Parts: sequence; structure tokens; C-alpha cells
Amino acid sequence: MGTWDIGPFDNDTAADFAGDLDEAALEEREPMIRRVLKRAADATDFLETPDAERAVAAAALVVAQHPDGQPACSNYGPSEPLPEFPVDLRAIAVEALDQVVAESSEIAGLWDDVADGRKWRQDITRLRDVLDPPVPPQEEALFGI
Repeated sequence: MGTWDIGPFDNDTAADFAGDLDEAALEEREPMIRRVLKRAADATDFLETPDAERAVAAAALVVAQHPDGQPACSNYGPSEPLPEFPVDLRAIAVEALDQVVAESSEIAGLWDDVADGRKWRQDITRLRDVLDPPVPPQEEALFGI
């Protein structure tokens, strides 16, 4: 079937990744997520779609454990409990998401060619902003220093 919507688990690759997480022992789940995120974050030349799809799904799971995050709601996401992730996974997830939307990302080019591409990019930005909130614009100083 391929991809059926813009959500992190709304494609075959991410749904399969969720199944792999469910089948893994609890102590293996965090290292699996870390490997997926590192693979995408470390992509320098070209990020292929399957690696990007897994990275978005993994990042959504990291976001779900963030105090400002929302659950990774999906019928296709993992159904088994996940361990508490170490805080350092947040930075790796940000790097991975940056690679997912980079020019050298196959999936970014594919989404740019379809009607929901803008919504997909907004969803990626929403995930990233939870992990690394944008700095609000500075107001004009009332007093000179």
C-alpha cells in the first residue's frame, strides 16, 4: 500500500518498524530507536525514503515522552510499552528530522511533489519544535545598556 497519510506511522515502513519494536524485548527497544535516529542524523550524502520514514516514526515516539509532546496516536504505531528514553535522544531526533527535510532527502522531494506535502512538512516541524523549541523574536529593548 505504501503511504496512506502524513502521520509518522502512516506508511508501510513505519508500521513495520512499530511491529519490530513490539516484537523486540523491552530492553532492545530504545537501542533500536537510537539506531534508526542515528542512521538518519548521520546521513551526509543522501537519505533514502525508508530510513527517513523510520526516523520520523522514531522521533514521534521520542516526542511522545517529552513533557510538551503529544502521544504518537496511530493504529499502526507500537502497541507494546516503551522504556523511558534518555534525554540525549531528543537531540539525535532533532538532527534526524533536519535530515528528513533536507535537500538531500528522497522523501522530502517526494512530498514536495504532492498536494499534502506542505502539511507533511508542518507535521515534521511540529515534532521538531517540541524537541527544540524556536527562540521567540526579541522585542525592542526599552532601555539602552
